Amino acid sequence: MSVLVGKKAPEFDAKAVINGGEIVENFSLKQYEGEKYVVFFFYPADFTFVCPTEIISFQEKTAEFEARNTVVIGASTDSEFSHWKWLQTPKNEGGIQGVTFPLVADHSLSISKDYDVLAGEEEYDEEGNVKFVGEAQAYRGLFLIDKDGVVRHQVVNDMPLGRNVDEVLRMIDALQFTEKYGEVCPAGWHKGDKGLEATQDGIASYLSEK
Repeated sequence: MSVLVGKKAPEFDAKAVINGGEIVENFSLKQYEGEKYVVFFFYPADFTFVCPTEIISFQEKTAEFEARNTVVIGASTDSEFSHWKWLQTPKNEGGIQGVTFPLVADHSLSISKDYDVLAGEEEYDEEGNVKFVGEAQAYRGLFLIDKDGVVRHQVVNDMPLGRNVDEVLRMIDALQFTEKYGEVCPAGWHKGDKGLEATQDGIASYLSEK
């Protein structure tokens, strides 16, 4: 699994569904560079079970992400038409109607490959033919990207393991705190807590107060 932290987030232009029902042809993260933080997360597939719980949880926290100058973007290996249909399906029928943040269609699998979250992979057989081994779906990867387009945090879960949206918000708070004050965030840090000077005296002072 590639570690993208500290590197520029892989670029792409892809079809996506935005605003809950509008299909666009050339969606890119470049539009946010210099302006917004980005939470870019992958999920395995539309019309599944854990995925809507995560996506709806992200939607429910929309105001909190906006307050942090952060956009949320989802992606799976489904087509834009599958995304669109899922977005039109009521929640009581297994859909995610009401979700407004973009869903990127990685039907070619190229974005999942670039972020190294694809569950399967292409292999060559003895005759030199390419075959796909595994699942053509993404693991639950999540990438926090700063305003310079650099990945500052990533986490990848196996498919059955849903993520905690509050933890994503905590990581945004931590990143923005370190950018503003130049201090680092110790274990269990939450917004409003003291930071830590990255010095020997700083850690000694912090631990002595524990």
